[in-house]
Amino acid sequence: MKYTCAVPMVQIDHLTEIAKTAEEVGFDSIALPDSIFYMEKQSADYPYTPDGSRMWDENTPWVDPLIAAGAMGAVTSTLRFYTNVMKLGSRNPLLLARQVGSVANLTNNRFGFGVGIGWAPEEFEWCGVPYKRRGARVDEMIEIIKRVLAGGMVEFHGEFYDFDRLQMSPAPSEPVPFYVGGHTDAALRRAARVGDGWTSAMLKAEELAEIIGKLKALLAEFGRADAPFEFQAVCIDKFDLDGHRELADIGVTDYIAMPWVFEGHGFDADLQTKKDSMKRFADTYIHSGWQQ
Repeated sequence: MKYTCAVPMVQIDHLTEIAKTAEEVGFDSIALPDSIFYMEKQSADYPYTPDGSRMWDENTPWVDPLIAAGAMGAVTSTLRFYTNVMKLGSRNPLLLARQVGSVANLTNNRFGFGVGIGWAPEEFEWCGVPYKRRGARVDEMIEIIKRVLAGGMVEFHGEFYDFDRLQMSPAPSEPVPFYVGGHTDAALRRAARVGDGWTSAMLKAEELAEIIGKLKALLAEFGRADAPFEFQAVCIDKFDLDGHRELADIGVTDYIAMPWVFEGHGFDADLQTKKDSMKRFADTYIHSGWQQ
């Protein structure tokens, strides 16, 4: 099982030092969150808290995850990065293809594209995109971005997007993996159909096991049972070595952690506290030899 350090709601001036520390202590990846803006009033419930409220406010720091990946990639050499997840629905696929390809090239293929739709109507409407039919629109977006990143001349004539032959150079020298987020049946089918992996929000191990089982059945349905596929998990009830063994047994391939929050220091802990927590986490789990 691989280990990823998540950096939601982290002070922006901590990011490059966190990346260097993550590489030094043995993390495999950094998971980069996405938030475009904070709207004062929300018209829909946030789907990943019991009461629908957001876990942040108007002063919480966020940075564009693709820009963050470029900055963190510049100070590391082996650490990987992936968005967790980028909300595609309010964005433009051709602009995203250019950005994702640039990050993949600048990091020497150390970037994975974690994608989702987006939950807030305001993010769509205020960015000039309709909220309705967002799932179908994102399916077209994923297809477009994949085609463009594969290199060569590309044209597309769909329901939502239409363009003649174009090319973006240079294309990444290796395929950019796509990780699909979401817990709905539609999201799971999307992950199994077009993804190189699935990424979770906060779930219990029992819930993860159920979803992984569904995904394996869907992968078989789409003729992809033997294809490489990542199961990236944020688990909220398995924290010791035995718990990590249990998660590996149910199929989790990538454990996403935020060590300083795990230790009770909060999202806004100072930088040295974050670095110390990462080192302790790595000593306890990454270097413990439990997978041998």
